[in-house]
Amino acid sequence: RRVHGGVFGPCQLSVVVPAMKVWSQAITVYRGIVRQTRPYTHAAVTRGEANTLEYRVFLQQKDTTKLISPWHDVPLSVNADMKLLRYVNEIPRGNRAKFELATKETLNPIKQDTKNGKLRFYGIDPIFNYGALPQTWEDPDDIQSETGLAGDNDPLDLVEIGSRILQTGEVTLVKPLGVLCLLDGGETDWKIIAIDNNDPAAPLLNDIDDVEKVMPGKISAIREWFRSYKTHEGKPLNKFGLDERAMGLNYAADVIKMAHSSWQKLRGSGKSNKYGLAV
Repeated sequence: RRVHGGVFGPCQLSVVVPAMKVWSQAITVYRGIVRQTRPYTHAAVTRGEANTLEYRVFLQQKDTTKLISPWHDVPLSVNADMKLLRYVNEIPRGNRAKFELATKETLNPIKQDTKNGKLRFYGIDPIFNYGALPQTWEDPDDIQSETGLAGDNDPLDLVEIGSRILQTGEVTLVKPLGVLCLLDGGETDWKIIAIDNNDPAAPLLNDIDDVEKVMPGKISAIREWFRSYKTHEGKPLNKFGLDERAMGLNYAADVIKMAHSSWQKLRGSGKSNKYGLAV
C-alpha cells in the first residue's frame, strides 16, 4: 500500500484517477476547439492564362483531386453566433483586377469580371482585402427594410482589414466587426467589415468601435473608397443607407444570418433557375 516503483496505494489512487479523467476531458475539448477554428483546408488551383478571359481560380480539397465550390462547399460559420467565420478572398489588397465568384458557372470559380468583352479593373487600389462570405446570398426578391431596395443577387461582400495581403482563392477565418450599407445601382449591397482571426490586431478588435480606437480613420477611409471608386468609370458617387453609419457586430451578425438563410432557401428552391445561378 506504499508508493513504490510507480505503484499507488488506495489514497493516492483516489486523487490521481479523477485528476486524469479531468485532464482527458480537457484535452478532448481542446481538440474539438482546434478542429473548429482551423481554416477550411483547400488549395487554390488555376486554369487558363492570367490576365485573359479564360483565367479561373478553383478550390481543391487538399491531398485530393476533388474540386469544390467556394460559394457552396466552404462552411460559413464556426459557431452559431456568427462571430467567427470562414471567408473566401477574391481581391488582394492593392490589386486592381476585379475578381469575383462566378456564381453562374459550375463550381463557382473565381474569375475576373468583364464589361463589353474586356477585363475590368478598378481605377484606384483597393485599400483592403476584398472577397465574399460562403453560403450567403443577397436575395433580389427580398426588399430590405433599411433601404427599400432588394439584394444584389451575390454572396455577401466582406472587407478584411488585417495587415497581411491575402491571395485570390485563399480561405481564412475572420472576426466580423461591423457592416456598411452601400446602395449600388438601385440595390442593397452590404459590406461586412472583418479582420483575419490570426492578425496581431485581432485580439484588440471585437466590435466596430474598437476599429476607430486601434486604427483611427480606417472606417472613414473604407466608406470613402466605396463612395468614389466608380467615379473612375465616369459614374456618380455611391450612396449609403443607415445615415452612412458603420453598424456594430450584432447588427452585422443579423445581416449575415439573414444572408445565410437566403442561401439555404436558394438551394432548396427554383430561384437558382430564375436567376441562372449554379448551385
